[in-house]
Amino acid sequence: MSKRRKTPFILTVEQYHTVVEQLEEPYKQMVQVAMCLGLRVSEVLALKWSDFDFENLTLQVVRGVVHGRISDVKTEYSEDLLPLDSAFAEVILDWEKRCPNSEGNWVFPNPDTCQLYHASPIGQDYIRAAGRKAKLGKDIGWHTFRHAYRSFLDDAGAPVGVQQKLMRHAQVATTMNTYGNAQMQSKGNANSKAVEMVLRSKERLFVAV
Repeated sequence: MSKRRKTPFILTVEQYHTVVEQLEEPYKQMVQVAMCLGLRVSEVLALKWSDFDFENLTLQVVRGVVHGRISDVKTEYSEDLLPLDSAFAEVILDWEKRCPNSEGNWVFPNPDTCQLYHASPIGQDYIRAAGRKAKLGKDIGWHTFRHAYRSFLDDAGAPVGVQQKLMRHAQVATTMNTYGNAQMQSKGNANSKAVEMVLRSKERLFVAV
């Protein structure tokens, strides 16, 4: 029998805000992208501005970077068109004004090396440190935000089929294929509810009942 997997630590909305307040640029923006779109860190770090369609409010996920090596995403499920919430689009456009220039038109270029960031040092030096400053009681990493995004979709009442498409999972075992392919409007509505919880101010934080 296979070993039972360790239960992941799931951030609450309040905990997320406490963590992100500890982060500086560009790590704060990286985490916001991960939280508002459910992207893997390899996909966040490999984003180009050309991947965004701000007119139609969509993002095409096409590549990832691991240990400095850039490659296409592995499956047709990972390479998918995702909805952009309008409020989140404004956050990204604001970052574009301050983003360092790069030949590759990267969203997150490292200004010191002119290359892409590596995920591990950021996770160890900034994200884990932010979690400890937030006094969460457990260490967090990049994948914590993907787990939290899924949890926020649950809180938003998104159907499992819509969640699967937003998470870009191939199998129902990871999210469920029973509901078939979700339409962009359904994905957009569910995503916007999750983004609202991520971006809203402290005074308007989601309160579970």
